Amino acid sequence: MTLDTILVLDFGGQYTHLIAKRVREHNVFSDIVSYDISPDDLQNLRKEFNVKGLILSGGPQSVFDLNSPKIDSKILELDLPVLGLCYGHQLIALLTGGSVKPARKREFGITYASISKPVGVLKGLEKKEKVWMSHSDIVGKLRDDFEVLAHTINCPVAAFRHKKCPIYGLQWHPEVIHTERGYKMLRNFLFEVCRCRANWTMEDFIEKAVDETRRIIGNGKAIMAFSGGIDSSTAVALAAKAIDRNLTAVFVNHGFMREGEPESVKHAFAKFDFRLVTVDARDRFLKRVQGISNPEQKRKIIGEEFVRVFEEEARKADAEYLIQGTIYPDRIESGFRKFSDKIKTHHNVAGLPARMEFVAVVEPLRDLYKDEVRKVAKKLELPDRIVKRQPFPGPGLAVRVLGAVTQNKLKIARKADAIVTEEVERAGLGDDLWQYFAVLTNTKSTGVKGDSRAYGYVVAVRIVESREAMTASFAKIPYKILEKISSRITNEIPEVTRVTYDLTNKPPATIEWE
Repeated sequence: MTLDTILVLDFGGQYTHLIAKRVREHNVFSDIVSYDISPDDLQNLRKEFNVKGLILSGGPQSVFDLNSPKIDSKILELDLPVLGLCYGHQLIALLTGGSVKPARKREFGITYASISKPVGVLKGLEKKEKVWMSHSDIVGKLRDDFEVLAHTINCPVAAFRHKKCPIYGLQWHPEVIHTERGYKMLRNFLFEVCRCRANWTMEDFIEKAVDETRRIIGNGKAIMAFSGGIDSSTAVALAAKAIDRNLTAVFVNHGFMREGEPESVKHAFAKFDFRLVTVDARDRFLKRVQGISNPEQKRKIIGEEFVRVFEEEARKADAEYLIQGTIYPDRIESGFRKFSDKIKTHHNVAGLPARMEFVAVVEPLRDLYKDEVRKVAKKLELPDRIVKRQPFPGPGLAVRVLGAVTQNKLKIARKADAIVTEEVERAGLGDDLWQYFAVLTNTKSTGVKGDSRAYGYVVAVRIVESREAMTASFAKIPYKILEKISSRITNEIPEVTRVTYDLTNKPPATIEWE
């Protein structure tokens, strides 16, 4: 059966892949293509897939920029429904003879849209809807054959449609969870406007990922960058299905692990049917980052050192391929696509050195978000403690110690992190949270301990809720639990005099501090 498909045209927005993911959540297949796809190439794709509609993503640039990305306007003349979001919304208006201008006041974050015509994409919505905006330009005027569907205080054309053709534009981001009924808006586009069938499942992804891994590696041998986390655990399970005994999983203890983590990983995977090699590289990693304060440098150094260890182990195993558990948020934050901004370098993406000994790096999960990885892990019957394990950055505590990394700082960060984990999970909150951890800041503060002056570090506690890590909200943890965490950290760690709680959402912050 040919899958009904929605194509997302990518203009470099931070949420491009999130759009595709939201489509897949409705069991409709989606794929991302470059913004500059030609009408002919698009027509050829329609022979391979049952393309039912197009979504134009947001992007960091202004439509006024000389080199800003533009689509071929003939695409809007094809017999396909089109939905433009943010930058895509403005671009449709511009290409069809409307006007776009700088906004008097930039809208960033949550605002309220007044829905004047609840039709098409906006069918079934209330007169006032809570939406999430991120823009500095606005649509000022539409061509006569378009009509306004919604506005905000600062945006007179917050949503529009063509009067006869199924072409829509939304200035806000329905794919972001902060848009309260964004799920319904996208559902309307898929099923009311595009008439899609819900005929794609996660089993389709597993089959495709296994086949692709087998095709790339063939009869060759591969090593797996294995941390014991949900991403690498799922990737190793997929790789084992694809190449069986030609896989060697390599667990590198770089010294930046959480308390008891190396032992926990070994125990969790002792019964799994693949070769597991453990490398103690604590001294070499700490030596490499010694004196380095810049977080980008830390990530790149750690990424390079990981590869050097994997190359050494690959020679021993006679392996030519490296398999990683890279997921989509790693790639999007590393700015891997044209016109997308780099938020930070991930050790396993842009942190990789330019020259490596491997024939290829295979990333079976590269197009998935964390919650989708968890679904795959369940399908592959991985144990619950792996499926539910909270995310942990590849560079580990090295990027949760702000400034230069030392053994003593790692000890403080490790203990503080363990306290946060123990108290959150003891309170039964772990399953409802995305991440909970401690950050050792590079700031010191005066305190009083034992009736004497103390001068020690400030620890920040970060606890967030999220669905896919592209957006997140700080968790409203009961004060009693926060007080217990603070009391334990300042009492059990002599070097700490103050504990703060991070109240910042993502955006504008990232989940990790570095």
